[in-house]
Amino acid sequence: MYGTLPDGRKVRIWTLRNLLGMEVQVTEYGAILVSVKTPDRDGKLSDLTLGYDSLDGWLGNSAYFGASIGRFGNRIAGGKFTLEGREYHLAINNAPGGQACSLHGGKSGFSMKLWQGLAFRREGVRGVRLSYESPDGEEGYPGCLSAEITYTLTDENELIWDAAATVDQPTVVNLVHHSYWNLSGDPAAGIAGHDLKLDADHFLAINAGLIPTGEKRAIAGTPLDFRIPHRVGERIDEDFEALRFAGGYDHAFLLSGIRDQDGLLSAAHLRDPGSGRVMTLATDQPVVQFYSGNFLDGSVTGKGGIRYAHRAGLCLETQTWPDAPNQAGAPSAVLRPGERYHHRMVHRFSVE
Repeated sequence: MYGTLPDGRKVRIWTLRNLLGMEVQVTEYGAILVSVKTPDRDGKLSDLTLGYDSLDGWLGNSAYFGASIGRFGNRIAGGKFTLEGREYHLAINNAPGGQACSLHGGKSGFSMKLWQGLAFRREGVRGVRLSYESPDGEEGYPGCLSAEITYTLTDENELIWDAAATVDQPTVVNLVHHSYWNLSGDPAAGIAGHDLKLDADHFLAINAGLIPTGEKRAIAGTPLDFRIPHRVGERIDEDFEALRFAGGYDHAFLLSGIRDQDGLLSAAHLRDPGSGRVMTLATDQPVVQFYSGNFLDGSVTGKGGIRYAHRAGLCLETQTWPDAPNQAGAPSAVLRPGERYHHRMVHRFSVE
């Protein structure tokens, strides 16, 4: 047992370990990834994610550390969209640049819900499957949605996050995982020194409200070009409009590779030179949102009593386009009865 919610409901946590010494913790609250521990090149085990030491901390998780986000991750402009001729109004909970939007599912999204978990194990893998039933009209979204999040740890040091959903009437869905990574294991060191490669040739241009304008912009010749590895902090403060709007990196990169036999695209390669830890990321989604922890400001006290300073961790969130329901050029985010939504992220950990 992990703790008790204010209304008396019990919350559980699971610890998963593989044969190579990797350890993962998952809790039912928010379907949150509580921690990921892997060894560095010298065998030292450290936690690579930002978060909290107890359930009480997670209950105030305004930065969405480790959370499973829904119904719609990222932003929806003006907190509204039109579906089959009807306009839906969502909870407004964010206004970057003075432009209101609905962020990460609204004021009480999936990251703040109690999911029901069930552990499983079979040869070479162990994991937790979590489910949540979202009622019609929750946070303004239509339809009763049945959502499922599965965390799987393999003996090959893979951590797989799978999201699935079905609905009883048309709705929009974009379930997103929101861990903040720091491969050094030391959040005080920040992520400016991490090497990052993104498998993308274009990004979505944004306005001052961090909403896509609809323009796919080539990354060549810009500070957003990560086709070859660059230090995260190398160009982050350059005088470039997209960086000024976001206060750093907070952009949707359009993945450009070839899908493998499992239908996955290579998304990212992240490396911490000091520890030697490497994380690669593959997905079945068209976009990876790279966020460099720009809104962290030292006001949040996390694991071990550490205050999470500016850019203490970074996020690599695979998903569909931000604001997809309002973007004419975006892949459809509509889920209809009889269809099944699926989203897979495969994190692979190693050392160099």
